Amino acid sequence: MQVDTPQILLKNRHLGRPATIDEYRAGGGYEALIATVGKRTPAEVLQLVLDADLRGRGGAGFPAGKKWQGIPKDYVGPRYVVVNTDEMEPGTFKDRILVNADPHLVIEGIILCAYAVQATEGVCFIRPSYESDAVLLEEQSQVAREQGLLGKNILGSDFSFDIHVHRSAGRYICGEASAQIKAISGLRPNPRKGGPRTSVKGLWDCPTIVNNLETLANLPGIVRNGPDWFKSLARSAGGSGTKLFSVSGRISKPGCYELPIGTPLREILDHAGGMPPGRALKAVIPGGASTPFMPDKYLDLEMDFEPMKKAGQRFGTASIMVFDQNTCLVGATLNLIEFFTRESCGWCTPCREGLPYVRHLLRLIEGGQGQEEHIDMIKDMAKAMQSAYCAFAPGAAEPLLSLFKYFEPEVREHLRQKRCPFGNPPPALRGKACGTRPAPFGPTPCPEDQCPI
Repeated sequence: MQVDTPQILLKNRHLGRPATIDEYRAGGGYEALIATVGKRTPAEVLQLVLDADLRGRGGAGFPAGKKWQGIPKDYVGPRYVVVNTDEMEPGTFKDRILVNADPHLVIEGIILCAYAVQATEGVCFIRPSYESDAVLLEEQSQVAREQGLLGKNILGSDFSFDIHVHRSAGRYICGEASAQIKAISGLRPNPRKGGPRTSVKGLWDCPTIVNNLETLANLPGIVRNGPDWFKSLARSAGGSGTKLFSVSGRISKPGCYELPIGTPLREILDHAGGMPPGRALKAVIPGGASTPFMPDKYLDLEMDFEPMKKAGQRFGTASIMVFDQNTCLVGATLNLIEFFTRESCGWCTPCREGLPYVRHLLRLIEGGQGQEEHIDMIKDMAKAMQSAYCAFAPGAAEPLLSLFKYFEPEVREHLRQKRCPFGNPPPALRGKACGTRPAPFGPTPCPEDQCPI
């Protein structure tokens, strides 16, 4: 059963175009900023966010207000806000939707965060394939400047803050906060482990708050309507706010849906039109490529951080990928591991050496050359990857571990039949047929009308 939900983040969504600043302001846009700058203290804004229990929407779910509290109170000097819009994980596209729906909601949220932590500059870190988003944010930031909402002496106050757009080099590892800061600084973007948090020593060694774009887009509503209002939007006990759910794969209406956080998975799939005719659900990945496969027994699980943690699952970015009964999950897992192998920064052994080896074994199994011992070898490697330097390899291991936890009979059927039981061609043939010519960023696919697969 579908339950109607108020649209908070996507209320100004129009088909084919972003909302203008006039449309945004007509619905209460920038009222929170006007009521805050020069009228509330930064500490009061921070307390609103703490009371609202706004948790990060980028995957980890860490409370935003607690992260902001990490800036040393006695620090004198520049402070920065970095907005993570990299969104390089397969199946994740909510931030792109949000920017293109309502850019001024995003801009106001960034300014409110900056006011709370007294930052002077903000950086929007955007993947290169999102060039239209980068241009849109640059254009609309200029519109905000012209109306006195951004830049020097915002709204005639002594608070000054500006936003810059940084085009990423386009690597998945840059989505991690410390790696993102290194990337902006022109350094090798391997994550930093240990030492001070980025809120203490981040961009240019200054205190830096790194938040996902969706997280900050919630701030205008919280500041304007209050923490109790924000908490009332949730369906789950202890939850707060709405959530953007990216739904893709074998589903009738793929897209981005704003629903109360805590909405059961079954209902989210109903909003996305359910399974196509003749298709049955086999599994979903609930929160992006670094979260595990979930079989259909979890359909009534509330999609929120704590309910999913209690069920042994991960909420992640709430980017749901749907797989039907005709999907080979060995092939799907191999596809994900191919991605993670390519995107590894190569800093530590479990990631640099483990991922290519797991990829090799999965290729053998999918191609009909798998042996019984390969199963135990993959399981051992997936466990070893949990001890990697950062969260990259443990995330890559999630679909692997869940493949064997819930769908090991399907893996063994590949061994028994000495081929993919779903009719997929061997990986070697797929690589030869669909990647014959080199290109700067990977093999060039053959034209659709010439592809034999």
